[in-house]
Amino acid sequence: MEAGPKALAPRLCASSDIFNRSGRQPWASVNFITAHDGFTLNDLVTYNEKHNDANGEGNNDGHSHNRSWNHGAEGPSDDPAIKGLRKRQMKNMLATLLLSQGTPMILAGDERARTQQGNNNAYCQDNEISWLDWKTDDAIDRLIRFVKKLTALRHKYPVLRQKRFLSGTFNEDLGVKDVAWVSTTGAEMTSAEWDDGNTRCFGMLLDGRAPQTGIRQRGHEATLLIIFNSWHDVVHFKLPAAPDGECWELVADTNMPDLPDGSRFDIGHVYEVTGRSLLLFELV
Repeated sequence: MEAGPKALAPRLCASSDIFNRSGRQPWASVNFITAHDGFTLNDLVTYNEKHNDANGEGNNDGHSHNRSWNHGAEGPSDDPAIKGLRKRQMKNMLATLLLSQGTPMILAGDERARTQQGNNNAYCQDNEISWLDWKTDDAIDRLIRFVKKLTALRHKYPVLRQKRFLSGTFNEDLGVKDVAWVSTTGAEMTSAEWDDGNTRCFGMLLDGRAPQTGIRQRGHEATLLIIFNSWHDVVHFKLPAAPDGECWELVADTNMPDLPDGSRFDIGHVYEVTGRSLLLFELV
């Protein structure tokens, strides 16, 4: 979650810069964080370097540019702070994947934090390194529940899986944008904020009133706000004004596995977004 909004926004919108041609639709964009080659999701947040010695090639096989981060310790750690941040980062990446437009692809076992012990090229390992361990514990169960919640939210809100590429263009006839990008002030991002590589917290506002088909009429879906905070510390985010709604309801938060009752906030409320977290609000 280190990419700025200018780099991340097209990927959240099914990469229309790549796929919006030849009559393709958003599901032509297959989105994924990990695949059968490379690190598993758990290993992506646990190792800075590949550990392929068991493959018998002197650790020279496999790609060395894994874009991974061990969060302060190489390999498994008993440090509660490191373990907690790693879990949240896995949730951040899973949430980013499942709340993006396009077709999500999840590597089997990532929903239960499967590890290959840092091996990113386990083609020759028919053993515990490459097998999927079905044993479970509280931490694994919590992650599985979170993934189930994300898939349920994706099913519940059609605005997360649209049939048309998002444009961000204001529809003058209907008075609506299908997607808007919001700064921590609650206003739409300025050109300077958009181009600033140091912008680490921003919101993606999906307006449910935007047309969901080619017919020029307003949609009737939920309006959602997704907040991405890759900054390491708390960020104060003003919840934006939006038509046809009285308040924002917090639906998902990668920092809170179980949301408290009454998680509703007035429009204009300044919400304290935890460092390195992703939040989903619904306008109600």
